[in-house]
Amino acid sequence: MLAVDLFFHREPKPIEFKEAAKWSVLWVVIALLAGGVIGLVYGSDYWWQYLSGYLIEKSLAVDNVFIWAIIFSYFAVPARLQHRVLFYGVLGALVFRGVLIFAGSVLLASISWMIYVFAAFLIFTGIKMLQHRDQELDIENSRILKFVNRFIPISTNYDGEKFFTRTKFRLVATPLFAVLLFVEIMDVVFAVDSIPAIFAVTDEPYIVFASNAFAILGLRAMYFLLSGLMDRFIYLKVGLAVIMLWVGIKMILSHSIVHIHTSVSLGIIVLILTVTVIASLRATKKESVSSE
Repeated sequence: MLAVDLFFHREPKPIEFKEAAKWSVLWVVIALLAGGVIGLVYGSDYWWQYLSGYLIEKSLAVDNVFIWAIIFSYFAVPARLQHRVLFYGVLGALVFRGVLIFAGSVLLASISWMIYVFAAFLIFTGIKMLQHRDQELDIENSRILKFVNRFIPISTNYDGEKFFTRTKFRLVATPLFAVLLFVEIMDVVFAVDSIPAIFAVTDEPYIVFASNAFAILGLRAMYFLLSGLMDRFIYLKVGLAVIMLWVGIKMILSHSIVHIHTSVSLGIIVLILTVTVIASLRATKKESVSSE
């Protein structure tokens, strides 16, 4: 799928809204077909687990898209170069997430009480997201940028699609490299939250990775689709925080008190997302009308 996407977007050019919409729909269809195959071969329970994992990752990924917009805006990344950064960002994300999922599955298989650690972490994350829902990423004062500048000098000018360029005296990184580094690091941060959330609905490592992979593959198209609508989703972080709290509580209940079927959990997640989106759109619509 990565190879197909790279082939169709091999030229450095901006992706228009219509094209992004078509690719977004295509990625969702492909993801659902993959889940359908899993369900047909291994049973409906795995289908529900895959779908729940995919929806959790997809919803959390929207917040990741917001971070990308902030990074691209700060570094003034030309529109024609954004897709290149996101391609390598997605490629790195698949590798990092594969490692984290493997480590998480080993921990869950070898330490029985680790499931409660994951649950506690999700609940803690949900509470922190609620407390800091209005906090934005401060790139200028970030430790990441200071650390990189200490070891790798970063030029102020872009050099086409190059991540590194040579000046008269030395090899330096272009701003595009700094952007890629930020994208990769922020994805790892999000993965630390999202992977335990998917382990809350399934303990099958393949389903965790497959749902992650298909959700991530559609992220670039989602970015270009939502880049002009990001100010509308004002309650997104609240909704994501509630989802984190729910899957953490569900994980504890399912392993200690009463088993909650994945379809029920999926329905609750869909309900939270629906309420969040509708409330956000209504609130921002009222604000735009009142400003006029």
